[in-house]
Amino acid sequence: MTAASGVPGAGRQPALAGQTVVVIGASAGIGLETARQVRDEGGQVILTGRNPDRLQEAARELQPLGAAAFDAADTGRLQQFFQDLPGPLDHVMVTAGSPAYMPLAGMDLGAARRAFDERLAMTLGVALCSRRKVRAGGTMLFMGGTGGRRPGAGRAIVHTLTAALPALTESLALELAPVRVNLIAPGFVDTPLSASLLGDQLEARREELRATLPIRRVVSPADVAALAVHIMRNEALTGATYDIDGGRQLIVG
Repeated sequence: MTAASGVPGAGRQPALAGQTVVVIGASAGIGLETARQVRDEGGQVILTGRNPDRLQEAARELQPLGAAAFDAADTGRLQQFFQDLPGPLDHVMVTAGSPAYMPLAGMDLGAARRAFDERLAMTLGVALCSRRKVRAGGTMLFMGGTGGRRPGAGRAIVHTLTAALPALTESLALELAPVRVNLIAPGFVDTPLSASLLGDQLEARREELRATLPIRRVVSPADVAALAVHIMRNEALTGATYDIDGGRQLIVG
């Protein structure tokens, strides 16, 4: 055994060498961490995000092939973005969007409609606009969640979307084949978005999860990004939803 062969990963070819990955929602959290891991695995990235300043900071770190600041829910802008990209692309990942919790008693119908549009129409929009650019065997990778699987007060929208996205993924996987379509469904992930939603309750939530999750720690963006890279690598995976919640669904209550 040589000295180099004793090093973990020594001699291994980068899993995504020569591949190009578009990450929509890449300026923070899961999207940014996925872009980092793609680069670590030898891939090139094209980044998008709504916040120009954060996107520029991510671009300085990752040296992407390109970066574009826009709202992916803007269908016209999304279409133009993909039209302008040279092909073929290997993978497109979408992490943009946030969960919508709205009690019926105080619900604004316009806001509810925008929540559905942001998740379902944006998913369809990415599939429609990128379908001719993604190579056979490449993947479109969308983001759902496990937290809305149980119904409850204020969960009408998120519960409905949580049920709809796996069904949409299955249909797209058949219609877009041999391009692969998959869905990642995280539970709580310790991201800047989680921090903004929970505010001063964030640390209490972390402590609760550390005490109760079977993995005894909080799921991080790096955990979700590692799953995303695995799905990109494994060309036998399509039409499926991959849960990553540290075992939260196994806990009653």
